[in-house]
Amino acid sequence: MEKHILIIGHGYVGSELARQLHASGAIVTAINRSVDAEADYTLLEGDVSDAESIASLKDKLITPPGVIVHCASSGRGGADAYRAVFIEGTKNLHATFPDVPILFTSSTSVYGQTDGSVVTESSATEPDRETSRLLIEAEKLICSGGGIALRLAGIYGPGRSVYLKRILNGTAEIEAGEVSRCVNQIHCDDAAGAIIHLMNHPQAAGQVYNVSDNEPLSQRKCFEQLAEFFDVPSPPEAPPNKDRKRAWTHKVISNEKLKATGWRPEYPSFVGALTKDERLVESMRSKG
Repeated sequence: MEKHILIIGHGYVGSELARQLHASGAIVTAINRSVDAEADYTLLEGDVSDAESIASLKDKLITPPGVIVHCASSGRGGADAYRAVFIEGTKNLHATFPDVPILFTSSTSVYGQTDGSVVTESSATEPDRETSRLLIEAEKLICSGGGIALRLAGIYGPGRSVYLKRILNGTAEIEAGEVSRCVNQIHCDDAAGAIIHLMNHPQAAGQVYNVSDNEPLSQRKCFEQLAEFFDVPSPPEAPPNKDRKRAWTHKVISNEKLKATGWRPEYPSFVGALTKDERLVESMRSKG
């Protein structure tokens, strides 16, 4: 791979993406608000929400980018941060690099279904939160410019898994009630792999893809399988947390469109990843 890939956001997914691309032989430049790490590829400071900051990148890059990946985070900000990073950020990238395709990491939170239905890329996107509605707006900007929007399910991997953390520290609770909402997840390595796969799939331009593993689980089933794996008692039941950071939804994310392009996840199931990824369990044990 000889293209110069410009990655906006050097966080959990962005750093893994940069690692994989660099290992494949690509020229990689990663942009982040602050740079406090060393890497085998170029790391530069920049703010995608700042038009001047992005415009100044042209003079800092050794060669023009062939592809841009917008995977910057909004941090802990609300709607204003989403608008700045995803809407204004996309506009800034289009203004500075008008002919360069952009891959954008969106979220399956754009689906607001609560009926447990299987959702595909053509399913209704009517979320009840403004942040998710802003993601949809950003997706439209990306796709209208010939880019690709990837709707990532809940990302987990080494050092990051709320379900694994809770089962290990004994704070896990199964949501009581007749309905157990579906947990849709994707391993960080597979999220990065999907970006690279679509980057090299010309027919994907202007389209949206769900990125999720092959085995969605109910919240109950997820904790029960983890309890069995670690040979610990199944977590107790408790009323659903009404103060959740994310909206309560209940849907099964289909990844069939992405798989139809030839992509396959390295970690097709969450519980299967516990043994396949040697880093996963120990990294979460160390978090306590």
